[in-house]
Amino acid sequence: MTRHDHPRDHGSPHGQGPAREPGRSRGQGRLRELDLLRFLAALAVVLFHFTGFDGAGPWPEPSRELFGTLGQITKYGYLGVDLFFLISGFVILMSAWGRSPGEFGISRVVRLLPAYWAGVLLGLAIWAGFRLGNGVPGLVVPNLTMLQSGLGLKNVDAVFWTLWIEMHFYVLIAVLAAIGITYRGCLVFMAGWLLAGIFADEADQKLLQVMLMPTWSPYFIGGMALYLIYRFGPTLLLWGYVAVSWLLAMHWGAWRTGHVFQGSDETVVAVAVTAIFGVMILVVTGRLSWLRWRALTVLGALTYPLYLTHSQVALPLLKYAYPAMNRWAALVLATAVSLLVAYAVYRLIERPGQSWMRARLKESLIPIRENQDAGRKRRETPTAAPSARPETPPPTGTVPELIRR
Repeated sequence: MTRHDHPRDHGSPHGQGPAREPGRSRGQGRLRELDLLRFLAALAVVLFHFTGFDGAGPWPEPSRELFGTLGQITKYGYLGVDLFFLISGFVILMSAWGRSPGEFGISRVVRLLPAYWAGVLLGLAIWAGFRLGNGVPGLVVPNLTMLQSGLGLKNVDAVFWTLWIEMHFYVLIAVLAAIGITYRGCLVFMAGWLLAGIFADEADQKLLQVMLMPTWSPYFIGGMALYLIYRFGPTLLLWGYVAVSWLLAMHWGAWRTGHVFQGSDETVVAVAVTAIFGVMILVVTGRLSWLRWRALTVLGALTYPLYLTHSQVALPLLKYAYPAMNRWAALVLATAVSLLVAYAVYRLIERPGQSWMRARLKESLIPIRENQDAGRKRRETPTAAPSARPETPPPTGTVPELIRR
């Protein structure tokens, strides 16, 4: 995303849910605290749309005016996207570690597409049944590819814009995976990305701004640094990455208050961004490890479909429920139905769709692996009996030793 091309921020919880950490003992098992954070971020976005939005929305008047004092608080709910991107930097590096680019790509496709397609088709259904929203057939087809933002086409749902930002991050991580994800490689990658993004913005270089997303990259880079702290332990260098990412995130948060969210206060945004980084630091340092309730896993599972569908669900619902019901009852109804629809998408579409896609996409990698194995065998076929060599032990050592590698 460039300085000159900022769509209206609506937030996004996409990105894989908490995964298993392969290294340290406290990383064994699901990070349910991240499930909770993702759900709270999604809820902030929902409340932003339902009570704090100042533009055209599901209500007959701007929701910020309709809900008064509450709207003055929830108008900052758009910052849920900042938390989502920080979590994404952490979790996507965790997901990509030890995987090939193909395996990483499959994990992203499987994670994103089933629920996303459901969200696009829901937009079509809302438009066909009520003539509400942007789900016109001419937009639905390109939206199914998830490439519509890059093609300059309108999103069926405005919240889809963050998926395109995530797509940029996935491409960069896939390149890193192709090179080989190591501790040292991540440090070089993060420094290069951060500095190149600043240089691109300084030079007003459109192509690099689009590729490197300098206005959002601090969250992804900060999340990656936090994962390295979680996996290998804290160092002054890694805390330096987090600190610089935090400062840049505050800079761009302040920029958005003047260019995108004119009604926001810079001080409030700075405090919120600091809190976002602070709560993630609590996660990686184990301060929130006591959050182990199984119910949090369900909340984490609802996050992505809730984000994808809540705006569209509310369009016809609030059109007929309000003002027949008072605004508070209508708000509770819209939120409850959004959660029910999200759960239905998760159980009936996302879970079976992921299982079906995962198996078939993994099959598509088999010919690639067979060709790679055949080529490796040809290269390794000796012309003469080779001398015996001891097997190389797996890498071990301290963080400084890992850096040198």
